[in-house]
Amino acid sequence: MQGILTLLLLSTGAISWWCLQDQSRKERLMLKPYAVKHNNEWYRILTHGFIHADTTHLFFNLFVLWQFGGAVENRLAAGQAEQGIALPGNYTFLMLYFGGLLIASIPAMYKHNDNPGYASLGASGAVSAVLMAYILCFPTAKLLLFFIVPMPAFLAGALFFAYESYMNRAGGTRIAHDAHLWGAAYGVAFTFASDSGTMERLLSAIQMVF
Repeated sequence: MQGILTLLLLSTGAISWWCLQDQSRKERLMLKPYAVKHNNEWYRILTHGFIHADTTHLFFNLFVLWQFGGAVENRLAAGQAEQGIALPGNYTFLMLYFGGLLIASIPAMYKHNDNPGYASLGASGAVSAVLMAYILCFPTAKLLLFFIVPMPAFLAGALFFAYESYMNRAGGTRIAHDAHLWGAAYGVAFTFASDSGTMERLLSAIQMVF
């Protein structure tokens, strides 16, 4: 397993577990747009990605990151080598991951910066970026929708956006679906920008199915 991916998995797991033992620790690291704007606590935009609501939330994000992160890091590195770009693949993966985390915080910062009662946490925005990068790097790979229904990765990606968009409009949950959407959109844009073979792979995958 790549060193950068291993470091992300271990640090997120350790910090999340540490904060699960003490609510006050979690409170200090959560994304609170009001505190960011009014108290200049900008660190929260980064630290909220290292803490989770409970062990299920933590496990799911770490599982998805572990399952897809290594393949994405390798593909991004290979894509850059093909284009003659010298930036190491692990740095590119960090740009994908933390860019997704930061971009995913924009909706909350925009909508809740004057709401002292709002808070969010979790690496879902960054993980969504990695997931979308995987789908674009390997569009014909088989993914299991709801861990049951097999389908091509690119189709699962389309359904991901449809589902998250619907849930975001419907509301009524404690899940930040808009963060998932923004993180995933960043993953799409980043992959197209960093790997020139993305469009060709995607079109080929669509033609194979339809």
